[in-house]
Amino acid sequence: MPPPPLAPSWRAGCAKVTDRPHLVRSELIHQGAVFTVRRHYIETRRGVVVRDIVWHPGAVVLVPIIQHQVVLVRQWREPLGELLELPAGTLDPGETPEVCAERECREEIGMRPVRLEPLAAHLAAPGYSTEMLFFFLAQELVADPLPLPEEEGLIVERMDWDLAVEKANSGGFQDTKTALGILLAARRLPAG
Repeated sequence: MPPPPLAPSWRAGCAKVTDRPHLVRSELIHQGAVFTVRRHYIETRRGVVVRDIVWHPGAVVLVPIIQHQVVLVRQWREPLGELLELPAGTLDPGETPEVCAERECREEIGMRPVRLEPLAAHLAAPGYSTEMLFFFLAQELVADPLPLPEEEGLIVERMDWDLAVEKANSGGFQDTKTALGILLAARRLPAG
């Protein structure tokens, strides 16, 4: 598909230093169950560039702590294989990050946090995605399971908190959100 025509100001060659790239056209490429992919045509000083953008509703990442241990989940991630991660999940339409965090904690590890503390919010991959990750420290966990979606065959594991922090600092976790979540929580939790 050819790119859209250039705006007259660009054809005239009168772009200024203050001019910023701007969207001239967007088209739907894929409408999925969780995210949408749109193709954006962006006018720049050098012409039109094309970028495929993943529109994602956002997700939560939990750092659940029980007796100086962090609760992790081991799960299959197609196409990467099995990963050890912090519990996490996508926001449902209209759901706040706090409500999603409690739901995901109950679904993935079968426990509800009495104390849920926001840690930070970070973009997952700003080069091609709108996904915002909301990080929470989950403490004072009580048994209160929700059914886990059938496709999520998770294995719940615990790891000593100091070991988890050491692994996060040394690159021992393959999953970026897990390493970042642990390091964010480590600023709030004492070692030892």
